[in-house]
Amino acid sequence: MENPAEETEPVKLGRRRDHTRDPDILAAAVDVLAECGYDGMTIDMVATRAKAGKATLYRRWPSKGELVIDAVACMKNADLNLSQLPDTGTLRGDLIAMIKPHSIEDGEKKLRVIAGLMSLLAHSPELAETARVSVVEPRVTAHRFLLRRAVERGEISPSCDIDNLSTVTTAMASMRILFESKTIDREFLISLIDGVILPAAGLSPGTGTGPVAEPPAPAETAVTAR
Repeated sequence: MENPAEETEPVKLGRRRDHTRDPDILAAAVDVLAECGYDGMTIDMVATRAKAGKATLYRRWPSKGELVIDAVACMKNADLNLSQLPDTGTLRGDLIAMIKPHSIEDGEKKLRVIAGLMSLLAHSPELAETARVSVVEPRVTAHRFLLRRAVERGEISPSCDIDNLSTVTTAMASMRILFESKTIDREFLISLIDGVILPAAGLSPGTGTGPVAEPPAPAETAVTAR
């Protein structure tokens, strides 16, 4: 005979996980990655930075690798809105308008995170792809859009190599941070715009208007008959 108490006893549910702290924890993980790299990073360090319990992190991310993948993914510029990009009327003006103190600082931190993951990226295709989508693609997408708009308004030729030009800034910034151990600043970025991107697009450096001027022909040397 069944016990009536068993029929009426409420079913005990497991404690529902609270994910409201996830953004803070992932942001803390990004900061620790940028400062210490993957090898120097620990779950304890992230918990301390996020002011969260270590057990909370382990319940959500059983391993440091899983936490890192989610942390790198959270760096993606999810609010990139192409319709809100600068529209100054010239390619140079648009590219320079993209240079803001916050964007420089944010981009540099992301590249330093990648520097800290170099030893891991070669052995983790999933993490490498996440890093590419999170760090590289947003900036490249924005530059590709600005270049295509310059083509549409007749500022640069349709034959311009937009795909390669859109990667120049990120590639050169990566070289500067990862291999030269230098910082990114406004002057450096403008030098890329005026010295690389505009000439490659067929525009005059420093103005962004008109074709690149041909260098003057060497002066002829007068020969005096003896």
